[in-house]
Parts: sequence; structure tokens; C-alpha cells
Amino acid sequence: MKRLRVRVRGQVQGVGFRPFVHGLAHRFALTGWVLNDGDGVLAEVQGAEPSRLLAALAAEAPPLARIDAIESEEQSARPGETGFSILASRGGAVTTGIAPDAAVCPSCLAELFDPKDRRYRYPFLNCTHCGPRFTITRALPYDRPQTAMAGFALCPDCAAEYANPTERRFHAQPTACPACGPRLSHSIEEVLAALCGGRIVAIKGLGGFHLACNAFDAAAVERLRARKQRNGKPFALMVANAASAERFVAVDAAERALLEGVARPVVLLRRGGEAPTQTLPTAIAPGLAWLGVMLPYTPIHHLLFHEAAGRPEGTAWLEQPQDLALVMTSANPGGEPLAIGNAEAQRRLAGIADLIVDHDRDILIRADDSVMRVVAGAPAFLRRGRGHVPVPIRLPRAGPPVLAVGGHLKTTVCLTRGDEAFLSQHIGDLDNAATLDFLEETVAHLRRILAVEPVAVAHDLHPDFQSTRFADSLGLPTVAVQHHHAHVAAVLAEHGMDGPALGLALDGFGLGADGGSWGGEMLLVEGARFTRLGHLAPLAQPGGDVAARQPWRMGAAALARMGRGADIAVRFGACGPAEGVRRMIEAGVNAPPTSSCGRWFDAACGLLGVRAASCFEGEAPMALESLVRSPTVLDGGWRIDGGVLDLTPLLESLLQINAQDGADRFHGTLAAALVEWAMPELAARGLDRVALSGGCLMNAVLAEGLSAGFAARGVTALLPRRAPANDGGLSLGQAWVAVQHRIQEGPTPCASPSLPA
Repeated sequence: MKRLRVRVRGQVQGVGFRPFVHGLAHRFALTGWVLNDGDGVLAEVQGAEPSRLLAALAAEAPPLARIDAIESEEQSARPGETGFSILASRGGAVTTGIAPDAAVCPSCLAELFDPKDRRYRYPFLNCTHCGPRFTITRALPYDRPQTAMAGFALCPDCAAEYANPTERRFHAQPTACPACGPRLSHSIEEVLAALCGGRIVAIKGLGGFHLACNAFDAAAVERLRARKQRNGKPFALMVANAASAERFVAVDAAERALLEGVARPVVLLRRGGEAPTQTLPTAIAPGLAWLGVMLPYTPIHHLLFHEAAGRPEGTAWLEQPQDLALVMTSANPGGEPLAIGNAEAQRRLAGIADLIVDHDRDILIRADDSVMRVVAGAPAFLRRGRGHVPVPIRLPRAGPPVLAVGGHLKTTVCLTRGDEAFLSQHIGDLDNAATLDFLEETVAHLRRILAVEPVAVAHDLHPDFQSTRFADSLGLPTVAVQHHHAHVAAVLAEHGMDGPALGLALDGFGLGADGGSWGGEMLLVEGARFTRLGHLAPLAQPGGDVAARQPWRMGAAALARMGRGADIAVRFGACGPAEGVRRMIEAGVNAPPTSSCGRWFDAACGLLGVRAASCFEGEAPMALESLVRSPTVLDGGWRIDGGVLDLTPLLESLLQINAQDGADRFHGTLAAALVEWAMPELAARGLDRVALSGGCLMNAVLAEGLSAGFAARGVTALLPRRAPANDGGLSLGQAWVAVQHRIQEGPTPCASPSLPA
């Protein structure tokens, strides 16, 4: 008789891991016990061959589990022990993880649509394989009293399932039924009738409220856009299944897998596919070649489609195209965080929604939908949120715990623990008090669930960012990280790169180490330090920041760079104060130079007439990417001199061609030029990998062009996969730089007080 103590680390709480171990123990005739604690799952197993359990743990883990490590050691056998028990959780220092929220699993869907099941059409059914997790959890270990379900006493039937190790709902913390669980404020019939009647409905989801309307009702879509003050920014679309999506978009195998995965993100898909039987209003995604599409992920969502389909019995209808399509957008008026509380929704959404559908299960943590697309054959984040947070990103090596607070736009925060980096959900642009409160709220929650006190805080080099001021207010030693250094470091961190590396950081703006406006940078990154090896040729920004919102101004700057300043008034006279902009550029007054790749994109958009002005960040480059059919390369389209890449010849060629040909030429030539620019520096250092990051890498055409171009030269392009390429991934890079800084420099003599709770 042998006895083993087994430790399992990773995402192993709230995913049915203890009943899984219980089942294995019975299969292999083992006695002992299993429990949750601060480090994950701990078990002791005894029998003739307890090692058989170790192999099965990794090979057969529950669907939502993520095993980082399995450790075992021999113990003294206990003669006379009988049975196998699941013991109560123990506290202690928390080093385990919590699962993200997960879409309804197939077994629960079968119950949801079975008229004979006691949970038939119950809007809050779930089990250990699905349902809310992160957004309803106050602290770890993950047990019902630590969640938003603490106030819902289990009925006898649910209590029996919860206590039975052979049941799918054994210790499923959010489990409930119509007799004992949360209740919806309105019937599904009422909600669907409101949507079909052209009303805007706020619906409480997993990480917050959505604002929804009938996607085929052009007037309702326009009203939603006007009430939310969303301008031209695209809306997301929810359809019943991939077959329904194919009426509007083309879906390949990788995209389908992303759509149907348990995280259920919004997936950016190119318009096309089958001929639509109904036409979507242009106001959903004006002027763009893609639609953001997601599938239902809560029982409430599924029930709306079920009701619209006429309440079919069983699940076969879930694979068939359905007529209903809904606009689903975050309920966050004026760029503020999305609403999560019932009273909060009534207050903040009263002027936007015609009907507010809430329930009595609290959302404890805000989490926007994740937004993703397939880039170079694999998933990439545009926004990381519900369904993926708080899964950690493994760092190349362990270090002291640090907090990083991101930049100003698309802010996230990151907290490290050992060799794990916990990147938060999308927080947003720090333009208002509500988002700053959300920033503090997110930091406090991460500290609480991870039980980590950081020894330093990393922030952007820009002294006027609200995130920098927040970092300074914490009373911790600070590490200022240059914006583009952080972009490259984020990619190196997620790919496990722990040595000298070359990186291209291509974005809109970041304060440079010389105090200038950077954004098209070639950097050599060596741990906590970097060297600027090159940059894009500078373009004037007439009017400063306003030039980023009015691409015609960057077109004017490009004309001036070509020596065609006299053409500015002729070409852009109808767009704004063209003559004043010309004088501004020529005098160098309020026209600071920038090496930004984003501003070169804007210049191309201005010259091609794609957009004179943008209603939201990145609108013009997104419209330019939408025009691309097949990228082409212009011979002689660039010059390289002393590490400076000048694309003026490319822009000058755009003056003679139409927008669609110009989009093909600009993307293809830019990618070729960037590869040509980087190759000598890679060769000089014997490097065969290059890290690519920055907001311009959200552009799939550019990212794929660079990936293919470097591959043709024998170089691997490392693309952002687990964090967004834009500023949403900045905090990950800041954190990795700060960890290395602390390892290399050691602790500073500054005090390290605890952060405010």
C-alpha cells in the first residue's frame, strides 16, 4: 500500500476539479481526500498504484481547468483508511488562479431546452463546466460564500446535487434553480417583444449591462448611436450561431473556433459569405469591411433566440440559421465604465434604454466583452476582457511582485506574482472620474484575489498621464517605462524571450526618451534597458493633437514634406483652414514633428480622400485597411538613411491613383519597407526574431505582411497574441520591464507601504 500527497497548481478551482479527483480515486480504488486551498488543489491518495492518478490528472482534466504544475511526494501509509472524501477548503496565502466566466456548456443547454427538466428555460442555470466565475468572485479560495451567490440558500434538490460527488453540479458555486436562485426582472417574452418593437433594451449580462436593439431596424440602430453618443464607432452583432453569422460574413475554421469557444469573444469578421437574406443597416459599422460578431454566452441570450425561433424542443435548432440578429454594445455612456449594478443602471441608462432588464445576482467585477480577430492564422486580442481575464501570462522568469498601471488610452493594469503576470480587463481611456475610479477598483480587486503586495509600481514616461499621477500617489518606488519600450517588452514577455531582442513599435503616440513624439521605432531591448536604433522620418503635426483627429492635416504635412506646400490649399481647401495649416507647417509653429507610424497612416488617408476627419481613434486607418484587396509593393517607395526610414516617395505616388489602389500600395510597400529597414540590424546582431507591437499591429494586413516578409528572410516575427498590440497591452510590458529592473538593480531604499485597500 502506497500513499502520495499531490499538489495541483493552476486554474483548478471552480472548474469541477475536486469531483474529478474524487471520480479518479474511485476508478483506481484509492482512498484519501482532496481539498481547495490557497495554492490550488491538495490531495492525498492511497492504494496499490496511486501514481496512475497522476497521469490521468493531466490527460483528463475538466474543460475549464488549466494545470500549471502537478507535484507529488510519498507519505506514510495509513492502515485501515476507507473511502475518499472531499474536505472543506483551507485558507492561507493564495497562489492559485480563478477561472474566467464561461459560456453555457452543451449539457446545460440540453437542460435549458428540455421541457421535462426542472431548469427548463431557467435564465441562470450553470454547472462546474460553465457560467459566471471571475465577475461574481470577491476573494479566493473560490467557494460560494466568497461569491455573489452567498445570499441564495440552496433548495433541497440543488443542495443534494451540490453535495453529490457524482453530479455535474458538485460544488458548482453559482448553481441554482427556479426554486432557489436569482430571478429576472422581466420575462423573456417581454424582452423580445420590446426588441422586435424597435425599443432599446439594457440587458444585464456577466460582466455588465449591454445595450441591445434589433440589428435589422435601422431607426433603432440610429437612435442607439445618437443616445450613446457613439459617432461612427462600429457596433457588435450577436447572432444565434455560426450558421446565422454566415449570412453576413465569411467565417473560416480558425474564426469559427474562436466564435464558438467557451470565452465567446466578439470576433472581427470580413463581410461576405453567403448572400444575405436581409440587409443590415450601414450604421452598424459605417464604411468598414468587417463586422464584430459574437454568439450567445448566457442563458438569457440563448432564451431570446429560443423565443424568436418559436421555443423548439431540444438543441438541434442551435445549429440552424436563425432570423434574429441583435446589436449588442457595452452600456457605458460617454466613455465611462459599463454599468453593473441595478440602481446604477437605472440612474445612468435612463436616458438611453427604453427598458432595463436586470436581476438579483450581483456583478462584483466589471468586464467588457473581449474583442479578437484572427491574424496570421492565430487569434489576437483587440481588447482583453470577459472570458479571458484573469488567466495569467507566464513571464520568462520569476521576480518580485510589481504593479503596472498602463498609459492613458485603452488602459489596463498588470500585477505580477512570481513568474505570472495578471493582466486586467479593459479599463478604458482615463478621461473622466468614473474611469479613474474603475482603475483604483481594479487594482484593489487584483491585489485582493491574488493576495499580493507589490514592491514597486511601473508607469508610462509621460508625466501628465492620469495613470502616472495615480502611480505617484501610491507611495511605492516607481519605475518610469518609455512607451514603445513597454510595447516591445509586452511581446517579449508573452513569448518567453529573456535576452537581447529587436523590436518594431508602430503606433500613434508615445513620449520619447528625448521628450519628442515617437511612434515608429526600431528598438534594441536588453532587459530593463533599450536603445533606439532607428525611427520613421518625422512628419509635422499641424495643430498638435488635433492632427490625429483630422487626417487631412497629416496629408497637408506630407505635401509640405514633398515640397508641394502650394498644393495644400487646392487639395484640402474644403476640409478646413488649409492656408493656415500651410503657414503653421512652414513656420514650425504648433506643428511638432513626430515619427509616428499612425500619423503616416493618417497622411495616406488624407491624400487618398479616405477620411478628412475621424469620429473615433483609428477610424481613418481602419477605413483604409477595409479597402485593401491585394497588397502591392512600389519599387523605390522608401529611403533609408542613418537608421531613418522615409516613406515620402510612397506618399507622393498616392497622388496619382485611386483610394483602393492606394490602399493596396500603401500597405504592401509599408510592410516591405519595414522589413528592409530591420534586416541589417538583425543581421549585425545575429538575431533571427523580431518583436512587433503597437496599435498599428491591430491592422491585420500590415501584421500579416510583416510576418510573411520576415519569414521570407528567415526571421520569425513575434506578434502579440495574449495581450492587445495597442495600449491595452502596455501594462504587461511595463510590468516585465519593472520586474527586470528590480532584479538587476535590487530594492531601492524607499519605503514600500501597502497600497490602499
